Amino acid sequence: MEATQAALWLVIMLVVLAVAFDFMNGFHDAANSIATVVSTGVLRPSTAVAFAAFFNVVAILNFHLSVAATVGKGIVQPGVVDTHIVFGALLGAITWNILTWYYGIPSSSSHALIGGIVGAVMAKSGAGSLIAAGVWKTVLFIFVSPLLGFILGSLMMVAVSQIFRRATPSKIDRWFRRLQLVSAGAYSLGHGGNDAQKTIGIIWMLLIAANNADPRLLPGWMHADKGHVPLWVVGMCYLAIAVGTMFGGWRIVKTMGQKITKLRPVGGFCAETAGAITLFTATALGIPVSTTHTITGAIVGVGSSRKVSAVRWGVAGSIVWAWILTIPCSAFIAAVAWFIGKQIL
Repeated sequence: MEATQAALWLVIMLVVLAVAFDFMNGFHDAANSIATVVSTGVLRPSTAVAFAAFFNVVAILNFHLSVAATVGKGIVQPGVVDTHIVFGALLGAITWNILTWYYGIPSSSSHALIGGIVGAVMAKSGAGSLIAAGVWKTVLFIFVSPLLGFILGSLMMVAVSQIFRRATPSKIDRWFRRLQLVSAGAYSLGHGGNDAQKTIGIIWMLLIAANNADPRLLPGWMHADKGHVPLWVVGMCYLAIAVGTMFGGWRIVKTMGQKITKLRPVGGFCAETAGAITLFTATALGIPVSTTHTITGAIVGVGSSRKVSAVRWGVAGSIVWAWILTIPCSAFIAAVAWFIGKQIL
């Protein structure tokens, strides 16, 4: 009886840890939603984070749980996941997020989580326990999502420049200050829809594993299987990412909003719209992409459509290095955390 109670409390502790990661995801990635709208002066920072957080929550009404299903059931072979793997994955992702936030590097919380899962699973039972299709789909979109954001952002900027070529700069600025509210809202909707589902997925993974280990362990309200995730998990994860966004990662906002390229409202609109289209597409396909990669690619596309020198390529290059290092670094930290968890949990 005592062992069962201890196991239940361990599951609850890991759910709390997952929610903490979700909060940090919103905190770390707030820059993705608000950097452009703040840097162009359309919204004040405090208003922008409340605006983005609102749309993070509204996303619950707009997307199926396709991304959650990929994370929860499409990366690790059935029967491999246990509490130690979830502990290692979350600790690896959280640690990497803290490090990159501290140094103001816009890395991907999403890929930190995927890297954490991969590292913990490999520490336990090797690469054969991973589902290759799910892992490679995620890795592929490390390159596809910023490239798509770049292409769409640059094309939109060129198209808008042609359509409004006869308008005065003051009129363009006035129109796009309003339109940027629409594009920022759409991007925040895509951010909440894709990123909250990653935490839903890992909690889903945890609850399925706990139920498989002992069907009597979890109370009815915590029960989950391959076809069902409790509604409280969904609501809690969307709310947690929104609260994280409310607090905002201001170190990263500065990098995203001004250090890559100088943005005006028209450029902010094009970047956000391009990013939103990319996120909506990926979420519909069930692909856990990086909102950081997506908006960075779109911002670079907008800047380079004016002239190549408008982009600070040194800053962009350092961001790319953070992208490359995220999965292996978070995987290594998660493997170490799995080993520690195995000893103490």
